[in-house]
Amino acid sequence: MNNSGTHGIYDIEELQGKKVLVVGSGLSGTGAAQVLCQVGAEPIVFDANDKLKTEDVRAKLQQGVEAEIILGVLPEEIARAVSLVVLSPGVPTDTEFVEAFRRQGIPVWGEIELAYRLGKGRVIGITGTNGKTTTTSLVGEIMASWYDDVDVVGNIGNPYTKTALDSTQDTVTVAEISSFQLETVERFCPDVSAILNVTPDHLNRHHTMENYAAAKEAVTKNQTKAQTCILNYENDYTRAIGTRCPAQVVWFSSVRRLEEGFYLEGDEICQAQDGTVTHLIDIHDMNLVGMCNVENVMAAIAIAQAMGVPMETILAVVRRFKAVEHRIEFVASKRGVDYYNDSKGTNPDAAIQGIRAMNRPTVLIGGGYDKQSEYDEWIEAFDDKVRCLVLIGQTREKIADCARKHGVENIVLADSFEEAFQVCTEKAREGDAVLLSPACASWGMFPNYEARGNLFKELVNRLEEAE
Repeated sequence: MNNSGTHGIYDIEELQGKKVLVVGSGLSGTGAAQVLCQVGAEPIVFDANDKLKTEDVRAKLQQGVEAEIILGVLPEEIARAVSLVVLSPGVPTDTEFVEAFRRQGIPVWGEIELAYRLGKGRVIGITGTNGKTTTTSLVGEIMASWYDDVDVVGNIGNPYTKTALDSTQDTVTVAEISSFQLETVERFCPDVSAILNVTPDHLNRHHTMENYAAAKEAVTKNQTKAQTCILNYENDYTRAIGTRCPAQVVWFSSVRRLEEGFYLEGDEICQAQDGTVTHLIDIHDMNLVGMCNVENVMAAIAIAQAMGVPMETILAVVRRFKAVEHRIEFVASKRGVDYYNDSKGTNPDAAIQGIRAMNRPTVLIGGGYDKQSEYDEWIEAFDDKVRCLVLIGQTREKIADCARKHGVENIVLADSFEEAFQVCTEKAREGDAVLLSPACASWGMFPNYEARGNLFKELVNRLEEAE
Protein backbone atom coordinates (compact mmCIF):
# COMPACT_ATOMS: atom_id res chain seq x y z
CA MET A 1 0.00 0.00 0.00
CA ASN A 2 1.33 3.42 -0.94
CA ASN A 3 1.50 6.43 1.34
CA SER A 4 0.12 8.60 -1.45
CA GLY A 5 1.57 12.05 -1.84
CA THR A 6 4.84 11.63 0.04
CA HIS A 7 8.14 12.32 -1.64
CA GLY A 8 7.88 8.64 -2.06
CA ILE A 9 10.13 5.76 -2.62
CA TYR A 10 10.15 4.41 0.89
CA ASP A 11 6.62 3.79 2.01
CA ILE A 12 5.75 4.25 5.66
CA GLU A 13 4.52 0.66 5.70
CA GLU A 14 7.99 -0.59 4.76
CA LEU A 15 9.34 0.81 8.03
CA GLN A 16 6.72 -0.78 10.26
CA GLY A 17 8.17 -3.36 12.60
CA LYS A 18 11.70 -2.83 11.28
CA LYS A 19 14.64 -2.19 13.57
CA VAL A 20 16.29 1.10 12.63
CA LEU A 21 19.62 2.16 14.12
CA VAL A 22 19.78 5.90 14.88
CA VAL A 23 23.40 6.94 15.39
CA GLY A 24 23.77 9.99 17.62
CA SER A 25 21.61 11.27 20.47
CA GLY A 26 21.45 14.99 19.68
CA LEU A 27 18.57 16.94 18.11
CA SER A 28 18.78 15.08 14.79
CA GLY A 29 19.00 11.68 16.43
CA THR A 30 16.16 12.17 18.86
CA GLY A 31 14.05 13.72 16.08
CA ALA A 32 14.68 10.69 13.86
CA ALA A 33 13.84 8.29 16.70
CA GLN A 34 10.57 10.09 17.31
CA VAL A 35 9.35 9.99 13.70
CA LEU A 36 10.43 6.36 13.34
CA CYS A 37 8.41 5.44 16.40
CA GLN A 38 5.42 7.32 14.97
CA VAL A 39 5.47 5.26 11.77
CA GLY A 40 5.73 1.96 13.61
CA ALA A 41 9.45 1.27 13.31
CA GLU A 42 11.57 0.10 16.23
CA PRO A 43 14.29 2.74 16.70
CA ILE A 44 17.52 1.90 18.50
CA VAL A 45 19.38 5.04 19.56
CA PHE A 46 23.13 4.44 19.68
CA ASP A 47 25.79 6.89 20.84
CA ALA A 48 29.48 5.93 21.04
CA ASN A 49 29.97 8.37 23.93
CA ASP A 50 29.99 6.00 26.92
CA LYS A 51 30.09 8.96 29.32
CA LEU A 52 26.44 9.70 28.54
CA LYS A 53 23.75 8.31 30.81
CA THR A 54 20.86 6.29 29.45
CA GLU A 55 18.34 8.25 31.50
CA ASP A 56 19.65 11.58 30.12
CA VAL A 57 19.27 10.36 26.53
CA ARG A 58 15.80 9.02 27.25
CA ALA A 59 14.82 12.38 28.75
CA LYS A 60 15.50 14.00 25.35
CA LEU A 61 12.89 11.78 23.71
CA GLN A 62 9.29 12.90 23.72
CA GLN A 63 6.93 11.07 26.00
CA GLY A 64 5.61 7.93 24.37
CA VAL A 65 8.66 7.37 22.16
CA GLU A 66 9.73 3.78 22.70
CA ALA A 67 13.38 3.35 21.77
CA GLU A 68 16.15 1.07 22.89
CA ILE A 69 19.23 3.10 23.95
CA ILE A 70 22.76 1.75 23.62
CA LEU A 71 25.85 3.70 24.69
CA GLY A 72 29.54 2.99 24.12
CA VAL A 73 29.88 -0.09 21.91
CA LEU A 74 27.21 -1.48 19.57
CA PRO A 75 26.72 -5.24 20.01
CA GLU A 76 27.25 -7.24 16.81
CA GLU A 77 23.86 -8.91 17.05
CA ILE A 78 22.19 -5.48 16.98
CA ALA A 79 24.30 -4.38 13.99
CA ARG A 80 23.18 -7.49 12.09
CA ALA A 81 19.50 -7.07 12.99
CA VAL A 82 18.86 -3.55 11.69
CA SER A 83 17.23 -2.80 8.33
CA LEU A 84 18.22 0.87 8.10
CA VAL A 85 20.82 3.19 9.65
CA VAL A 86 20.04 6.88 10.21
CA LEU A 87 23.20 8.92 10.89
CA SER A 88 23.26 12.21 12.77
CA PRO A 89 25.24 14.86 10.85
CA GLY A 90 28.05 14.88 13.40
CA VAL A 91 28.93 11.25 12.58
CA PRO A 92 31.60 10.95 9.83
CA THR A 93 30.45 8.79 6.93
CA ASP A 94 33.87 7.37 6.04
CA THR A 95 34.49 5.39 9.23
CA GLU A 96 34.75 1.61 9.37
CA PHE A 97 31.65 1.64 11.61
CA VAL A 98 29.55 3.13 8.79
CA GLU A 99 31.26 1.26 5.95
CA ALA A 100 30.48 -2.08 7.64
CA PHE A 101 26.75 -1.40 7.27
CA ARG A 102 27.15 -0.44 3.63
CA ARG A 103 29.01 -3.67 2.93
CA GLN A 104 26.04 -5.55 4.39
CA GLY A 105 23.76 -3.73 1.95
CA ILE A 106 22.02 -1.82 4.74
CA PRO A 107 20.91 1.67 3.62
CA VAL A 108 22.64 4.55 5.44
CA TRP A 109 20.62 7.76 5.50
CA GLY A 110 20.71 11.02 7.38
CA GLU A 111 17.81 12.70 9.13
CA ILE A 112 17.21 14.91 6.04
CA GLU A 113 16.74 11.89 3.78
CA LEU A 114 14.42 10.18 6.25
CA ALA A 115 12.26 13.27 6.72
CA TYR A 116 12.10 13.99 2.99
CA ARG A 117 10.85 10.49 2.20
CA LEU A 118 8.13 10.74 4.83
CA GLY A 119 7.12 14.33 4.07
CA LYS A 120 4.83 16.02 1.55
CA GLY A 121 4.61 19.34 -0.26
CA ARG A 122 7.27 21.52 -1.87
CA VAL A 123 10.83 21.79 -0.54
CA ILE A 124 13.51 24.48 -0.71
CA GLY A 125 17.07 23.31 0.06
CA ILE A 126 19.64 25.99 0.97
CA THR A 127 23.32 25.24 1.47
CA GLY A 128 26.68 27.01 1.24
CA THR A 129 29.66 27.63 3.47
CA ASN A 130 28.36 30.97 4.72
CA GLY A 131 25.03 32.77 4.75
CA LYS A 132 22.82 29.69 5.09
CA THR A 133 21.05 30.69 8.28
CA THR A 134 20.37 34.30 7.27
CA THR A 135 19.12 33.24 3.83
CA THR A 136 17.01 30.42 5.22
CA SER A 137 15.45 32.69 7.84
CA LEU A 138 14.68 35.37 5.25
CA VAL A 139 13.24 32.86 2.79
CA GLY A 140 11.15 31.38 5.61
CA GLU A 141 9.67 34.80 6.38
CA ILE A 142 8.95 35.49 2.72
CA MET A 143 7.24 32.11 2.31
CA ALA A 144 5.18 32.64 5.46
CA SER A 145 4.00 36.00 4.12
CA TRP A 146 2.53 34.29 1.03
CA TYR A 147 1.80 30.66 1.91
CA ASP A 148 -0.31 29.38 4.78
CA ASP A 149 1.72 26.31 5.77
CA VAL A 150 5.49 26.86 6.02
CA ASP A 151 8.11 24.91 7.99
CA VAL A 152 11.69 26.17 8.46
CA VAL A 153 13.89 23.20 9.30
CA GLY A 154 17.32 21.58 9.17
CA ASN A 155 20.68 22.91 10.25
CA ILE A 156 18.94 26.06 11.51
CA GLY A 157 18.04 24.09 14.66
CA ASN A 158 14.61 22.58 13.99
CA PRO A 159 14.86 18.91 12.93
CA TYR A 160 13.16 18.20 9.60
CA THR A 161 11.78 14.99 11.10
CA LYS A 162 9.82 17.05 13.61
CA THR A 163 7.52 18.43 10.90
CA ALA A 164 7.62 15.80 8.13
CA LEU A 165 4.59 13.72 9.15
CA ASP A 166 2.42 16.81 9.67
CA SER A 167 3.19 18.19 6.20
CA THR A 168 0.58 18.19 3.44
CA GLN A 169 0.60 18.78 -0.29
CA ASP A 170 0.25 22.50 0.50
CA THR A 171 3.25 22.65 2.84
CA VAL A 172 6.37 24.60 1.88
CA THR A 173 9.45 23.32 3.73
CA VAL A 174 12.47 25.63 3.83
CA ALA A 175 15.52 23.56 4.79
CA GLU A 176 18.98 24.81 5.74
CA ILE A 177 21.27 21.91 4.91
CA SER A 178 24.92 21.48 5.88
CA SER A 179 27.58 19.53 4.01
CA PHE A 180 27.44 16.91 6.76
CA GLN A 181 23.72 16.42 6.15
CA LEU A 182 24.18 16.30 2.38
CA GLU A 183 26.68 13.42 2.62
CA THR A 184 23.79 11.07 3.37
CA VAL A 185 21.12 12.11 0.87
CA GLU A 186 20.00 9.61 -1.77
CA ARG A 187 16.71 10.77 -3.24
CA PHE A 188 16.30 14.15 -1.56
CA CYS A 189 15.15 16.49 -4.33
CA PRO A 190 14.23 20.11 -3.54
CA ASP A 191 11.95 22.03 -5.88
CA VAL A 192 14.33 24.96 -5.49
CA SER A 193 17.93 24.56 -4.33
CA ALA A 194 20.57 27.19 -3.58
CA ILE A 195 24.33 26.93 -3.10
CA LEU A 196 25.36 30.35 -1.80
CA ASN A 197 29.14 29.84 -1.90
CA VAL A 198 31.80 27.18 -1.29
CA THR A 199 34.95 28.23 0.58
CA PRO A 200 37.36 26.22 2.76
CA ASP A 201 35.68 24.80 5.86
CA HIS A 202 35.32 21.48 7.70
CA LEU A 203 38.43 20.09 5.99
CA ASN A 204 39.12 18.05 9.13
CA ARG A 205 35.94 16.13 8.18
CA HIS A 206 35.90 16.26 4.35
CA HIS A 207 39.74 16.13 3.95
CA THR A 208 39.82 17.93 0.56
CA MET A 209 38.04 20.90 -1.01
CA GLU A 210 36.89 18.60 -3.80
CA ASN A 211 35.10 16.35 -1.30
CA TYR A 212 33.60 19.35 0.46
CA ALA A 213 32.36 20.95 -2.77
CA ALA A 214 30.92 17.60 -3.91
CA ALA A 215 28.96 17.35 -0.66
CA LYS A 216 27.47 20.81 -1.27
CA GLU A 217 26.67 19.96 -4.89
CA ALA A 218 24.68 16.90 -3.74
CA VAL A 219 21.73 19.25 -3.05
CA THR A 220 21.21 19.36 -6.83
CA LYS A 221 21.90 15.75 -7.81
CA ASN A 222 18.27 14.60 -8.15
CA GLN A 223 16.91 17.82 -9.64
CA THR A 224 15.68 18.15 -13.22
CA LYS A 225 15.12 21.05 -15.62
CA ALA A 226 11.63 21.38 -14.13
CA GLN A 227 13.31 22.61 -10.94
CA THR A 228 15.55 25.56 -10.10
CA CYS A 229 19.00 26.02 -8.58
CA ILE A 230 20.23 29.43 -7.38
CA LEU A 231 24.02 29.87 -7.67
CA ASN A 232 26.63 32.52 -6.91
CA TYR A 233 28.37 33.62 -10.12
CA GLU A 234 31.32 35.05 -8.17
CA ASN A 235 32.41 31.79 -6.53
CA ASP A 236 34.67 29.46 -8.52
CA TYR A 237 33.09 26.30 -7.14
CA THR A 238 29.47 27.33 -7.65
CA ARG A 239 30.24 28.67 -11.12
CA ALA A 240 31.65 25.25 -12.01
CA ILE A 241 28.61 23.53 -10.51
CA GLY A 242 26.43 25.67 -12.76
CA THR A 243 28.00 24.19 -15.90
CA ARG A 244 26.76 20.70 -15.02
CA CYS A 245 23.74 21.40 -12.82
CA PRO A 246 20.70 19.32 -13.87
CA ALA A 247 18.26 22.06 -12.78
CA GLN A 248 17.52 25.42 -14.37
CA VAL A 249 20.21 27.77 -13.02
CA VAL A 250 19.52 31.30 -11.80
CA TRP A 251 22.68 33.31 -11.07
CA PHE A 252 23.34 36.18 -8.68
CA SER A 253 26.40 38.45 -8.54
CA SER A 254 27.62 41.19 -6.22
CA VAL A 255 30.40 42.17 -8.64
CA ARG A 256 29.15 42.39 -12.22
CA ARG A 257 26.10 43.07 -14.31
CA LEU A 258 24.59 39.82 -15.55
CA GLU A 259 22.72 39.32 -18.80
CA GLU A 260 20.29 37.06 -16.89
CA GLY A 261 19.94 36.94 -13.13
CA PHE A 262 20.23 39.18 -10.07
CA TYR A 263 23.12 41.59 -9.55
CA LEU A 264 24.25 44.65 -7.63
CA GLU A 265 24.68 47.89 -9.57
CA GLY A 266 25.81 50.74 -7.37
CA ASP A 267 23.54 50.53 -4.36
CA GLU A 268 20.67 48.83 -6.23
CA ILE A 269 19.82 45.15 -6.49
CA CYS A 270 18.64 44.57 -10.06
CA GLN A 271 17.18 41.73 -12.05
CA ALA A 272 17.95 41.13 -15.72
CA GLN A 273 15.35 38.93 -17.38
CA ASP A 274 14.59 38.42 -21.07
CA GLY A 275 16.37 41.62 -22.04
CA THR A 276 14.65 43.78 -19.42
CA VAL A 277 16.40 45.20 -16.33
CA THR A 278 14.31 45.89 -13.23
CA HIS A 279 15.68 47.89 -10.28
CA LEU A 280 14.37 46.07 -7.21
CA ILE A 281 15.68 47.63 -3.99
CA ASP A 282 18.28 50.05 -2.65
CA ILE A 283 20.52 48.16 -0.22
CA HIS A 284 20.30 51.07 2.23
CA ASP A 285 16.58 50.32 2.57
CA MET A 286 17.51 46.98 4.19
CA ASN A 287 18.33 46.35 7.85
CA LEU A 288 21.08 43.87 6.94
CA VAL A 289 24.66 45.15 6.67
CA GLY A 290 27.67 43.88 4.71
CA MET A 291 28.20 42.60 1.18
CA CYS A 292 27.65 39.03 2.38
CA ASN A 293 24.10 39.98 3.28
CA VAL A 294 23.54 41.67 -0.08
CA GLU A 295 24.36 38.30 -1.63
CA ASN A 296 22.08 36.50 0.84
CA VAL A 297 19.23 38.85 -0.07
CA MET A 298 19.75 38.34 -3.81
CA ALA A 299 19.68 34.57 -3.30
CA ALA A 300 16.53 34.81 -1.17
CA ILE A 301 14.77 36.97 -3.78
CA ALA A 302 15.68 34.48 -6.51
CA ILE A 303 14.47 31.53 -4.43
CA ALA A 304 11.19 33.22 -3.56
CA GLN A 305 10.50 34.25 -7.15
CA ALA A 306 11.15 30.67 -8.29
CA MET A 307 8.57 29.58 -5.71
CA GLY A 308 5.95 31.87 -7.23
CA VAL A 309 5.91 34.66 -4.64
CA PRO A 310 5.12 38.12 -6.14
CA MET A 311 8.09 40.50 -6.15
CA GLU A 312 6.13 43.14 -4.22
CA THR A 313 5.63 40.68 -1.35
CA ILE A 314 9.26 39.57 -1.46
CA LEU A 315 10.65 43.09 -1.25
CA ALA A 316 8.29 44.11 1.57
CA VAL A 317 9.71 41.29 3.71
CA VAL A 318 13.30 42.10 2.71
CA ARG A 319 12.84 45.71 3.88
CA ARG A 320 11.68 44.73 7.35
CA PHE A 321 13.89 41.66 7.91
CA LYS A 322 16.54 42.00 10.63
CA ALA A 323 19.82 40.10 10.99
CA VAL A 324 19.64 36.68 12.55
CA GLU A 325 21.15 36.24 15.98
CA HIS A 326 24.94 35.77 16.07
CA ARG A 327 25.52 36.90 12.44
CA ILE A 328 26.93 40.47 12.37
CA GLU A 329 24.29 41.22 15.01
CA PHE A 330 24.38 44.69 16.52
CA VAL A 331 24.23 44.24 20.30
CA ALA A 332 24.49 47.71 21.84
CA SER A 333 26.40 50.95 21.92
CA LYS A 334 28.26 51.45 25.20
CA ARG A 335 30.47 54.45 26.00
CA GLY A 336 30.47 55.43 22.34
CA VAL A 337 31.61 51.97 21.18
CA ASP A 338 29.38 49.74 19.01
CA TYR A 339 29.43 46.01 19.84
CA TYR A 340 28.73 43.39 17.15
CA ASN A 341 28.17 39.67 17.72
CA ASP A 342 29.33 37.60 14.75
CA SER A 343 29.84 34.36 16.68
CA LYS A 344 28.49 32.46 13.68
CA GLY A 345 31.64 33.50 11.81
CA THR A 346 33.09 30.04 12.45
CA ASN A 347 35.49 29.95 9.49
CA PRO A 348 37.83 32.50 7.87
CA ASP A 349 35.55 33.28 4.93
CA ALA A 350 32.59 34.04 7.21
CA ALA A 351 34.84 36.20 9.39
CA ILE A 352 36.02 38.10 6.30
CA GLN A 353 32.41 39.14 5.75
CA GLY A 354 32.20 40.23 9.38
CA ILE A 355 35.22 42.53 9.27
CA ARG A 356 34.22 43.92 5.85
CA ALA A 357 30.89 44.96 7.34
CA MET A 358 32.68 47.21 9.84
CA ASN A 359 33.12 50.83 8.70
CA ARG A 360 35.32 52.09 11.55
CA PRO A 361 38.38 51.12 13.63
CA THR A 362 37.64 47.72 15.18
CA VAL A 363 38.84 45.70 18.13
CA LEU A 364 38.42 42.10 17.03
CA ILE A 365 38.06 38.87 19.03
CA GLY A 366 39.21 35.82 17.08
CA GLY A 367 40.32 32.24 17.64
CA GLY A 368 38.87 28.99 18.90
CA TYR A 369 38.83 25.35 17.80
CA ASP A 370 41.22 24.34 15.01
CA LYS A 371 39.41 23.02 11.90
CA GLN A 372 42.71 23.03 9.94
CA SER A 373 41.85 26.36 8.34
CA GLU A 374 44.32 28.87 6.95
CA TYR A 375 43.94 32.51 8.05
CA ASP A 376 45.91 34.57 5.50
CA GLU A 377 42.92 35.85 3.50
CA TRP A 378 41.09 36.81 6.69
CA ILE A 379 44.07 38.78 8.00
CA GLU A 380 44.51 40.46 4.60
CA ALA A 381 40.86 41.58 4.77
CA PHE A 382 41.61 43.65 7.89
CA ASP A 383 42.72 46.56 5.61
CA ASP A 384 44.28 48.46 8.55
CA LYS A 385 40.81 48.49 10.12
CA VAL A 386 41.71 46.29 13.13
CA ARG A 387 43.03 48.43 15.96
CA CYS A 388 43.75 45.38 18.12
CA LEU A 389 43.42 41.61 17.53
CA VAL A 390 42.50 39.71 20.69
CA LEU A 391 42.97 35.94 20.33
CA ILE A 392 41.64 33.01 22.33
CA GLY A 393 41.45 29.24 22.15
CA GLN A 394 43.38 26.47 20.46
CA THR A 395 44.24 28.53 17.36
CA ARG A 396 45.46 31.71 19.05
CA GLU A 397 49.21 31.11 18.45
CA LYS A 398 48.62 29.95 14.87
CA ILE A 399 46.54 33.04 14.07
CA ALA A 400 48.99 35.34 15.86
CA ASP A 401 51.88 33.99 13.77
CA CYS A 402 49.85 34.47 10.59
CA ALA A 403 48.84 38.01 11.60
CA ARG A 404 52.44 39.04 12.32
CA LYS A 405 53.47 37.68 8.91
CA HIS A 406 50.98 40.15 7.40
CA GLY A 407 52.21 43.08 9.45
CA VAL A 408 49.64 43.03 12.27
CA GLU A 409 51.48 43.78 15.50
CA ASN A 410 48.87 44.86 18.03
CA ILE A 411 47.94 41.36 19.20
CA VAL A 412 46.82 40.20 22.65
CA LEU A 413 46.57 36.52 23.63
CA ALA A 414 43.89 35.94 26.26
CA ASP A 415 43.43 32.86 28.44
CA SER A 416 39.65 33.12 28.68
CA PHE A 417 36.75 34.67 26.83
CA GLU A 418 36.07 37.00 29.74
CA GLU A 419 39.66 38.19 29.70
CA ALA A 420 39.45 38.79 25.95
CA PHE A 421 36.33 40.88 26.41
CA GLN A 422 37.96 42.90 29.17
CA VAL A 423 40.91 43.65 26.88
CA CYS A 424 38.47 44.86 24.20
CA THR A 425 36.77 47.29 26.55
CA GLU A 426 40.19 48.70 27.51
CA LYS A 427 41.49 48.99 23.95
CA ALA A 428 38.36 50.36 22.22
CA ARG A 429 37.99 54.12 21.90
CA GLU A 430 34.90 56.21 21.36
CA GLY A 431 33.75 55.76 17.75
CA ASP A 432 35.28 52.26 17.47
CA ALA A 433 33.56 48.90 17.08
CA VAL A 434 34.19 45.73 19.08
CA LEU A 435 33.54 42.68 16.92
CA LEU A 436 33.33 39.04 17.97
CA SER A 437 34.03 37.23 14.68
CA PRO A 438 36.32 34.34 15.58
CA ALA A 439 36.99 32.58 12.21
CA CYS A 440 36.95 29.36 14.24
CA ALA A 441 34.47 26.95 15.76
CA SER A 442 33.63 27.37 19.43
CA TRP A 443 34.33 23.79 20.55
CA GLY A 444 36.77 23.38 23.41
CA MET A 445 35.63 26.57 25.11
CA PHE A 446 31.88 26.46 24.37
CA PRO A 447 29.36 23.78 23.36
CA ASN A 448 28.38 25.81 20.27
CA TYR A 449 28.64 29.24 18.65
CA GLU A 450 25.31 30.29 20.21
CA ALA A 451 26.72 29.91 23.74
CA ARG A 452 29.77 31.94 22.72
CA GLY A 453 27.62 34.70 21.22
CA ASN A 454 25.25 34.73 24.17
CA LEU A 455 28.14 35.21 26.62
CA PHE A 456 29.45 38.09 24.51
CA LYS A 457 26.04 39.77 24.54
CA GLU A 458 25.70 39.20 28.28
CA LEU A 459 29.07 40.84 28.91
CA VAL A 460 28.17 43.78 26.65
CA ASN A 461 24.87 44.33 28.38
CA ARG A 462 26.57 44.32 31.79
CA LEU A 463 28.74 47.28 30.82
CA GLU A 464 27.79 50.53 32.46
CA GLU A 465 27.34 53.63 30.33
CA ALA A 466 29.98 56.31 30.79
CA GLU A 467 28.99 58.82 33.40
